[in-house]
Amino acid sequence: MLHALMPHSLIQRNRCDTTPNKVNKLPKLGGRQQHGFTLLEILIAMAIFTLIGLASTGLLMAAIDSNDLSATRLDKLQQLQRAMLTIERDIQQAVERPVRINGEVNEITFYGEDEEDVGVALVRNGWSNPQMRLPRSTLQLVSYRLQDQQLQRLSTNYVDNVSGTEPKVRILLDNIERFDVEFLEGIAGNGDLDWAETYKGTVLPKAVSVTLVSVEFGEITRVFTLSGAQI
Repeated sequence: MLHALMPHSLIQRNRCDTTPNKVNKLPKLGGRQQHGFTLLEILIAMAIFTLIGLASTGLLMAAIDSNDLSATRLDKLQQLQRAMLTIERDIQQAVERPVRINGEVNEITFYGEDEEDVGVALVRNGWSNPQMRLPRSTLQLVSYRLQDQQLQRLSTNYVDNVSGTEPKVRILLDNIERFDVEFLEGIAGNGDLDWAETYKGTVLPKAVSVTLVSVEFGEITRVFTLSGAQI
């Protein structure tokens, strides 16, 4: 009876309201469920990065050590070159100038012998003295010796020194095992060069051969001709 009196549209609305509500479900992204990294995957990734870091550190340390070794060897080589230039300069500028030893007159101008105290001794010219402002000449008495595996250069401010004068000692090279000097006195009758291991002369030798045995570079030999010498 009631249904007959109610409008048709209201009946349809009531039917819709009595329908149970349906829960809307969100669609899955990408059509599949998303997952994170597992603990095992994270541990494997950390182990790989650790190995890469250790390898990179090892390569870096090796490069640093190699660079330090190269720098040290280059410094030793430059020190050797400076020492050879100093010896060459002194020998090529040698002059025939005898010196007084302990106040006594001496006629020897060039001295060389295989001794620990003095290997070679000479007087060189060309010691810089701008406008002669310093109270000394341009001549200098120098000598070389090997002591405690050190190649040393000894020099004094004056050629003729009083008794008890202490020379200035300059260390040219370290780790030198042997220091040999030979002197060319002239050419023998058969054309061979006449080398002598000792020399005490009033004239300069023709040339001087210097042999060094270094821990780093082995045996090194240089021959220096004196000014005006003809071989």
